[in-house]
Amino acid sequence: MSTSSPPLIEIRGGRKSFGSNVILDGVDLTIHAGEALVIIGPSGTGKSTLLRLIAGLLTLDEGEMSIKGQLQTQLWDNRDPLLRFSMVFQQAALFDSLTVRENVGFMLYEHTRLPPSRIEEQVEQMLEQVGLEGTAELYPAELSGGMRKRVSFARALMHDPSQPNSAPELILYDEPTAGLDPIASTIIEDLVRQLQNHSCGTYVMVSHQRSTIKRTADRIVFLYSGKVQWTGTVNEIETSDNPLIQQFFAGSVDGPIRVAI
Repeated sequence: MSTSSPPLIEIRGGRKSFGSNVILDGVDLTIHAGEALVIIGPSGTGKSTLLRLIAGLLTLDEGEMSIKGQLQTQLWDNRDPLLRFSMVFQQAALFDSLTVRENVGFMLYEHTRLPPSRIEEQVEQMLEQVGLEGTAELYPAELSGGMRKRVSFARALMHDPSQPNSAPELILYDEPTAGLDPIASTIIEDLVRQLQNHSCGTYVMVSHQRSTIKRTADRIVFLYSGKVQWTGTVNEIETSDNPLIQQFFAGSVDGPIRVAI
């Protein structure tokens, strides 16, 4: 991770409300290039909202957000983005009526003039990268949950090979192992790290899964009551005396975290 240049993203005093419901209440967050950041916390504490702000799908009500040192005052301009990013959604969000090839290559089919043969070649390369060779003509309904997640990874990495600077600089993962069995989760966790080493070096993830947090995070941010309550490394979880961290990882109903059922 390099800190000599401006952070990829920096949020200062970020506030976001929906009606009278305050979701984020003075959040400070910095994301550097090369970082593997996992945002954790109880359900309903603003993790997905924070991810959508980072993705440029929402704007802050108050506070500041900068991208590579440039202050943002409106939604990101996808025509000339300061930061190229991709997002992997919790439920994979594949088009059921399209094949794997058409799902992975969707952006190239819709937004480039590349010949179909070149797109198919690029799709095969991406599928090979996520361990799904030979699945291009299958439909999402023919895949397991873990396979659908890997297809969504391949789609997130897709970029125009004729434009070398079009590859994503940041990947956003929204609960990538949710609903998967432990073995499938391990495959996805390994893939996240593999892609960091060979494709896109920076990612931000939202997760509740203990194994996913421990195996994919370099730095952890704990979000609760709309604020960043703790930040540290995976190793520091075990020795932290923060009662929020202790309760969260113990899965206890007793502690400062209010339990909503």
